[in-house]
Amino acid sequence: MRIPEKLRWYYQFTPHDTHDWDSDHVPVLADIDWNGSPRKVVMMANRNGFFYTLDRTNGKFLLGKEFIHQTWAKEIGADGRPVQLPDTEPTEKGTYTCPDLFGATNFMSPSYNPESGLFFVTARETCATYFNREQDFVEGQRYEAGNVRRPEPGYGAVRAIDPKTGEKKWEFITERASLAGTLSTASGLVFAGDMDGNFFALNSKTGQRLWNYQTGAAIYASPITYTVAGRQYLLLGSGTTLTAFTLP
Repeated sequence: MRIPEKLRWYYQFTPHDTHDWDSDHVPVLADIDWNGSPRKVVMMANRNGFFYTLDRTNGKFLLGKEFIHQTWAKEIGADGRPVQLPDTEPTEKGTYTCPDLFGATNFMSPSYNPESGLFFVTARETCATYFNREQDFVEGQRYEAGNVRRPEPGYGAVRAIDPKTGEKKWEFITERASLAGTLSTASGLVFAGDMDGNFFALNSKTGQRLWNYQTGAAIYASPITYTVAGRQYLLLGSGTTLTAFTLP
């Protein structure tokens, strides 16, 4: 007999979202020490500009702190709901808001190192002017009732966040906002990339760049690692090419 599915809990990051910050980010599960007690958590850097730590067994809100510059909320309250600032909704004349519609981060995978206790994410420091407009809904046709304009390109960064406090421990800045994911390893490295085709390795404790490889195309993928016959490989997709690396 099939057991009916039942929703155990849910958490809404951006109530009444009018900025296209739907949560397509990748959640990360971890067992951490929380105020002296073990806790099963889910960690998320959200498109709306805030980093969250929730209890994954019951959905209880534990932490919400901004990890990029954002202009729409004063804070995330103790009840887990954002305290929205006035005059941040899209208007006919336009409302300048951070982050933009691509979000503070997006589909690219973050990562977590349980030894250092740090969460690594590709952050986007980008803003936009949001407009709304009247639009009749027609079934089967695209419906937006608004648009955005980005006055400046912004920049990107790989950031290390403490999930217990939301504090940024370090950052590695990229000239343009990136859509590449991160990979952290037990050896203390963080791999990531940027829109200019750079694939790099960072020191997970300090953010110092240790190695760089120019792929020749913008990176929209997350690196992965695997082992064949006892030999470890690092694989990355860039443009139409998959490139594998290994030590001699």
